[in-house]
Amino acid sequence: MLGVAFIACSCTKPNDTPQTPEPQLPPAERFEVFQLLNPTDIPYRIPALAVTKDGTLIAVADYRHSGTDIGVTDKGRIDLHYALSYDNGNTWTDVMPLIEGKGDKSPDFMNVGFGDPCIVADRESNRVLLLSCAGNVSFQNGTRNNHQNIARFYSEDGGKTWSLPEDIAESIYSQFDETRYGPVRSMFVASGRIFQSPTVKVGNYYRLYCAVLIRDKYAKHMNYVLYSDDFGGEWKILGDANTPAVYDTADEPKVEELPDGSILISSRYNGGRYYNMFLFDDANTAQGQWLTKAFSGASNNGVVSADNSTNGEVMVLPVVRTADNKAMHLLLQSLPLGPQRKNVGIYYKELADQMDYLDPAFIAENWDGVLQVTTLNSAYSTMAWQRDNRLGFLYEEETHGASNLAYGGYTIVYECFDIEDITEGKYKYRK
Repeated sequence: MLGVAFIACSCTKPNDTPQTPEPQLPPAERFEVFQLLNPTDIPYRIPALAVTKDGTLIAVADYRHSGTDIGVTDKGRIDLHYALSYDNGNTWTDVMPLIEGKGDKSPDFMNVGFGDPCIVADRESNRVLLLSCAGNVSFQNGTRNNHQNIARFYSEDGGKTWSLPEDIAESIYSQFDETRYGPVRSMFVASGRIFQSPTVKVGNYYRLYCAVLIRDKYAKHMNYVLYSDDFGGEWKILGDANTPAVYDTADEPKVEELPDGSILISSRYNGGRYYNMFLFDDANTAQGQWLTKAFSGASNNGVVSADNSTNGEVMVLPVVRTADNKAMHLLLQSLPLGPQRKNVGIYYKELADQMDYLDPAFIAENWDGVLQVTTLNSAYSTMAWQRDNRLGFLYEEETHGASNLAYGGYTIVYECFDIEDITEGKYKYRK
């Protein structure tokens, strides 16, 4: 049975609608990084979070003048805003513009709007990479010759200043042109965290992985994972381009590395997630193959996202089980517990040995518990591991109410947690 650990430490049966606990906060810092204070304010959406080599936290989010996704409103302006914390989230700088969309005043397609950021900070240098959607076409209306851009930004000083955007879309789209699903109509890199491997280093950098949602020539949705061995300069498809990680049921995905070095993809779906794994034949050359996707939800005591389909973050951390001091790993998955987009929480599942992640079906079933982070309407979330060995968590919450614009908006809230906070003391972080 799935144990459910709410903020107030109450419990419910695994298939019950989550009960609203007393509105008290976990023992962790909380900060409203990007605020929506009034319904008429320009709304924020889509959090991204990274931790630099020296421990600086970089939070990024959409600032949606248009009130909608890229391209839904013709020439709709969207900016990217960011803020920094130099003390593990206890205090934050003022919010700053990373890039300002030009809307209907844009001299070109690229600079109409920028949205859905994803980010990574290099573990060995001061370089930071950020990707985002850009332009003036929605994902659903994209075609091979008229689609969203994929904007690439670099910071060389740990997130303080940023380069102008470059469009790298064609270098990725072209890799699908001769496949059984191509030419593909549209794609975007999923928001939140770009993952940097702690184990595979080719040349000067540890490898990066990001996950993409693609709309193929049949208008079916697919997930692939891309990898880069030069910190985002060039991206390649992981595995056979004719074999997507998730097909047809695919939606916005996230990616992580399992303890044995295989790659895990987590894809949003109504009621839960789809998981799949990529097994390497040779990690250095990225040769290998995808297994078969598996659904995680109420039917198999998996991660439950009741009455909603919303993206969250996936992460693996080394831990010690406190009951017997056994070293192992913990798999985390954040999403709204529901019903609908409400009650964002963090699920956890122990990976005691390789048998627990031998197959995607094993990952999908029998999760161990969940921390409910908020009782309010809430949606997208992401996370990053801080240098003080705590989990930084950034999520969308209707803290002060909702925007009255078409797609709504949120305050983007930061909190941080010890592993003990998330698991009711069952596990602690293993340095």
